[in-house]
Amino acid sequence: MEHWSAEEYRNYTNKDIKKTKYRANKTSVDGHTFDSKKEATYYNMLKLRLQGKDIKGFCLQPTFILAPGLKYKADFIVFNNDGTYDVIDVKGFKTKEYIAKKKIFEDKFSLKITEEFDNLK
Repeated sequence: MEHWSAEEYRNYTNKDIKKTKYRANKTSVDGHTFDSKKEATYYNMLKLRLQGKDIKGFCLQPTFILAPGLKYKADFIVFNNDGTYDVIDVKGFKTKEYIAKKKIFEDKFSLKITEEFDNLK
């Protein structure tokens, strides 16, 4: 049997406290709010790579129009020193919606999405 404190029970029953759909914890870094700690960790890694001149730059949450009324928002675009770039999506797991949008994105733009999973802690 699990025992909750009075505060834990109030938080559980409080409808004003927003519970995230996939149990990710929103995290803020440098004034940017990320959907998860993994995404914030990846952002910090990109900042270090930029300081070390390992990459030219990066962009947060670029949005791509897949079709009228259908958008895909990546987590990052990383601009490499050789002039190439990578579209990055930091994932805890793949949803059906993401899998469908990824397929449309890759077909439309002839680009691959690089997925980052549990190697970020």
